[in-house]
Amino acid sequence: MKRLLYEPVITVTLVFAVCMTGCAAPTPARTTAIASSSDAQSTWQQEFDLSTCTLVTTGRNQFFILEPGFQLVLEGGRETLKITVLDETVDVDGIQTRVVEEREWRNGELTEVSRNFFALCEETEDVFYFGEEVDMYSGGKLASHSGAWRAGERNAKPGIIMPGNPGLGMKYYQEIAPGVAMDRAEIVSLNEVLNTPAGNFSECLKTQEGTALNPLEKEYKTYAPGIGLIQDQNLLLTEYGFTDSK
Repeated sequence: MKRLLYEPVITVTLVFAVCMTGCAAPTPARTTAIASSSDAQSTWQQEFDLSTCTLVTTGRNQFFILEPGFQLVLEGGRETLKITVLDETVDVDGIQTRVVEEREWRNGELTEVSRNFFALCEETEDVFYFGEEVDMYSGGKLASHSGAWRAGERNAKPGIIMPGNPGLGMKYYQEIAPGVAMDRAEIVSLNEVLNTPAGNFSECLKTQEGTALNPLEKEYKTYAPGIGLIQDQNLLLTEYGFTDSK
């Protein structure tokens, strides 16, 4: 079982716990920018009221950690995904956002590097997605920037990557960049159990994700309380925690 140098710190105020055999935490009582699960059954929400939010670049909710130095590594077959919260912020449409870098390898060859821009609403703990820079590689050379977008440019708006108070059946847009990136997610379970090389996890959140640009495209992801993403299709969590340099 692999671990990074530091594991996430246990904190009572946010009701998080990280443990070797799995983690379970009750959902805090709070509101969210997403419609109630009963309203969200038939429509995909893409309007979010950020006017009442105090947006910050550091923090966490039950299923998403936005703290510099936190890292997840997922592996499956010959693919590797490394997600790192950087000690870097970027202004997007007048909002300070935290940069989260994703690096993907296939057969040991780097295929994609993306820099994603997130901010957390202090009042609801919703994590909003403000865009990404994308570098696609082929044969070791930069091939394109396909999928790159920023809120405030070309009618793009912030989406939500993880609600602070998730509910079964919630359907929401993660990316809102018409013609470029229109990823969306539906919460299909709040009590998943999953065994990974990094540990066994319970009371996990599972999403079915896809894009409005190709409605037939679907994939599944699983998030563990106090950690975040532990499964992305065939990729499973192998390492998690804080790196030795934040």
